[in-house]
Amino acid sequence: MNPSFLQVSICLILGILLIIVLTARFRVHAFYALLLACFVVGIGVQMPVPEILKFSKEGFGNIMRSLGFVIVLGTTLGVLLEHTGCTKVMADFILRKTGEKRAPLAMSITGFVVGLPIFCDSGFIVLSGLNQSIARRTGIAISIMAVSLATGLYSVHCLLPPHPGAAAAAGSIGVAFGKLISTGVIVAIPSMIAGYIWAVYAGKKWPGETGTPQPVEQKKEAPLQNSPSVIAAFLPVIIPILLIALHSFFVMEQTAETGWHSIISIMGTPEIALSIGILLAFAAGRSWKKETMGSLLSESAEKAGGILVIIGAGGAFGAVLAATGLGKHLAQIPALASLGLFFPFLLTAVLKTAQGSSTVAIITAASIVHPLLPALGLDSENGKLIAVLSMGAGSMMISHANDAYFWVIARFSGLDMRTMLRVYTLASVWMGLITLLTVYILSLFLSY
Repeated sequence: MNPSFLQVSICLILGILLIIVLTARFRVHAFYALLLACFVVGIGVQMPVPEILKFSKEGFGNIMRSLGFVIVLGTTLGVLLEHTGCTKVMADFILRKTGEKRAPLAMSITGFVVGLPIFCDSGFIVLSGLNQSIARRTGIAISIMAVSLATGLYSVHCLLPPHPGAAAAAGSIGVAFGKLISTGVIVAIPSMIAGYIWAVYAGKKWPGETGTPQPVEQKKEAPLQNSPSVIAAFLPVIIPILLIALHSFFVMEQTAETGWHSIISIMGTPEIALSIGILLAFAAGRSWKKETMGSLLSESAEKAGGILVIIGAGGAFGAVLAATGLGKHLAQIPALASLGLFFPFLLTAVLKTAQGSSTVAIITAASIVHPLLPALGLDSENGKLIAVLSMGAGSMMISHANDAYFWVIARFSGLDMRTMLRVYTLASVWMGLITLLTVYILSLFLSY
């Protein structure tokens, strides 16, 4: 098997088109779309079926080995924070500090903080009732409030582990989670601000209060008098992030692992840090019942399972692409080096806009970008970090009607289609561009 560049390129395009058509047009689960793409690309380059299966299994297994525990534990932490009422306690605290006049900023910051461990769609559903209540109390347009919250959640969802897209890209390309989190948080702040500013500006022009919000399903949460304290609510989020960041610092500084350094290095391992966050989330709740605990853990495992199969299939697709020799062919193109960090951004942006899922877009893009890192000049440790952040920026572009999160926002806020496109979709464009600019500025200060 020695396919030409043209043959590999045609098969890659067909594979990507298959993923887009199956997921966006026919609503096929991304796992099956990615798995079928493995065979389309493999057979197209005349790879024997046993080899396609071999590379697919290896890619699937490698991703599971590096990300399996992180995704399950991160999902569990998010579910527990919802159930114990920690998310609402954090939101109320931030609102008190900013004041009702700055309620949109409060919801944007709340989305940013809550979105660190919780997926953006779950976070929006959990906080939408509070968001609507504040909008009625302050008289601020629901389009401003909803998009401020949505973009705050979105900014971290696309850039940071344990969210599946960023986690999968980091695992595939080889970026330390601690380094990605500590740098990604800084990069996500301008993105959040861009979304907030556009929400306030555009929301005043298009208030969009034309629909009826979907009633928020009330989960069995702690009663108000049993809600956790502010400190207890924030600790499950802050402590794991600090531990992972410290672990990353010690690794970068190559500090000898003795005494406290050794302890923090172990506790800062993402799996251990997230486990500590889970224990703190359990501690924030009160009057735990055996049935409730079992139900929440089962819910977490089932929710994580759906994410893991997509990530695993993305790893399988990447392994098949690597076996075709695509990277060697593209590395010989002189113009590719001049694109640098813009190539991962553009590729992910096209995939995101075409098929709607940020997770599928960044996983697919990482599979293609990985073998091209030397040609792009991004094969160093810092270069890989820049590549992942660039793909995160691309995965924000352009959220519209084929994105499930788009409909979550519209449905739970009662916003019509036109308002959503004007306010939220354009906000996602600004967020992607500002994030790319931030990553580019960051790259000027990092040697790679």
